[in-house]
Amino acid sequence: LAWLLDGAVRIPGTGLRFGLDSIIGLIPVVGDVAGLLIGSTILYESLRIGAPRPLIYKMLRNSGADALGGLIPGVGDLFDFAFKSNQRNARLLMEHLDALEARSAAKAHRSPLLALLVVSAFLAASVGALVWVWSRLFG
Repeated sequence: LAWLLDGAVRIPGTGLRFGLDSIIGLIPVVGDVAGLLIGSTILYESLRIGAPRPLIYKMLRNSGADALGGLIPGVGDLFDFAFKSNQRNARLLMEHLDALEARSAAKAHRSPLLALLVVSAFLAASVGALVWVWSRLFG
C-alpha cells in the first residue's frame, strides 16, 4: 500500500517516484483527505498488531505532517511528492516487526538450549536416583 501511494510511478530518466497520494492530492482538500484515509490503513494495521504507542505517535506525526503540508496550495503538491509519509510509516512498522522477529529468533535459539539443559538435569537426577536406590537395595 505504501508503494502504491508513494512510489508506484517512476519518472523516466530519474530516480524520482510518486504514487496515488500525489495524484489524488492534486484535488484540493478532498484529495489530501482521501490520501490520509487510505494511508491510515497502515496505522490501523500497526494498532491491530499491537505496535507500541511511541511508534504509533511517530506514524501519526508523519501522516499529520503529510496531510497539513498537502493542504498548502501548489507547494502542498510538491510536499506530498517529497515527504512520502506512507513509506515512512511502512518502514517504521517493518523495522518494529524485524526487531520483534530478531528477539523472537534469539529466544527460539535459547529455547532448545534451555530444553536440553532441563532434560539433561532430569536425566542426571534420574540416574542419581537409580544409583541411590540400587546402592540401598544391593549394598
